[in-house]
Amino acid sequence: MRVRSAVRQVLRQVVFASRDEDRQPLVLVALSGGADSLALAAAVAAEAPGAGARAGAVIIDHGLQEGSAAVAFRAAGQAQGLGLDPVIVRRVEVAASGALGAGGPESAARSARYAALAQVAGELGSGLVLTAHTRDDQAEQVLLALARGSGTRSIAGIPLTREISSGVHVARPLLAEQLEVTRAVTEASCAELALEPWQDPHNADPTYARVRVRTTALPLLERELGPGFAAALARSADLAREDADALDTLAEVHFETLVVREGEDQPVRLSVEGLRALPAALLGRVIRLVAAREFGSQLTREHTFAIASLVTAWKGQGPIHAPGIVIRRAGASLIFTQRVTS
Repeated sequence: MRVRSAVRQVLRQVVFASRDEDRQPLVLVALSGGADSLALAAAVAAEAPGAGARAGAVIIDHGLQEGSAAVAFRAAGQAQGLGLDPVIVRRVEVAASGALGAGGPESAARSARYAALAQVAGELGSGLVLTAHTRDDQAEQVLLALARGSGTRSIAGIPLTREISSGVHVARPLLAEQLEVTRAVTEASCAELALEPWQDPHNADPTYARVRVRTTALPLLERELGPGFAAALARSADLAREDADALDTLAEVHFETLVVREGEDQPVRLSVEGLRALPAALLGRVIRLVAAREFGSQLTREHTFAIASLVTAWKGQGPIHAPGIVIRRAGASLIFTQRVTS
């Protein structure tokens, strides 16, 4: 019932937002065939008619395992058996190991998956794809973020919603704080409905950091620190998200107030006095916003700290060379300039 309650809340919001459309909105479930996504698919199939929505499924075949096409075919059959329509299977190409970025194969597969989900949703005229991340997934994400020494936004974990392409959003109803939907809940839901989930062998492969967190680190911490540790991590993500959202909103306000553009492809100036009045959390966010929005540059914490020191502890130092930009202090202004490479 908790899975269906979580789905019901999301469907109500979708139908309300599209109440002026001639056709019922189409909601798509990203289905792998595992317990989490299978329980989600069953809940969406049961709740969509009463909510006034249509429900379909998208199965992404990454082609990374032998027999992946058969797994996708089986999941499609389960979706059809639940009454979902349309049911689309889409094969994707994941970047070869030599072309992988810093995120490795997991990141490459995730990028290919979301690109395919966005494409299928666009083809079908759906504005919403549901994924089956649970509170356990959230706890794992927070622990991984802590291990990397990440900031508040990363510790906030997996976002409840995000836009994956123009007009297409992903929502994760099973992450809802109030319902505490865990992996055990989705497995119990599948058992109750006589649904047989697929067991992904990658979920038992200790090569992946997330698997080691799931099978070794979290169970150890639960034993040593007491039961409920994983749930506490997920709650920490909820709290961190509230703070991160508030700080990001404030940073946007100050960004619009402080930035002075001298013209296209020209330096960007910010008032040192205005920046100095900001607390460190906002100062860093504004600096990163300027770099990303105006120059497409992603700053490390070290770069951000060095740039902030031009405001808070300037003794004539600089300029600071960051990816794609040069930042210098000139009197009462902090100046960002596109970095010219020969």
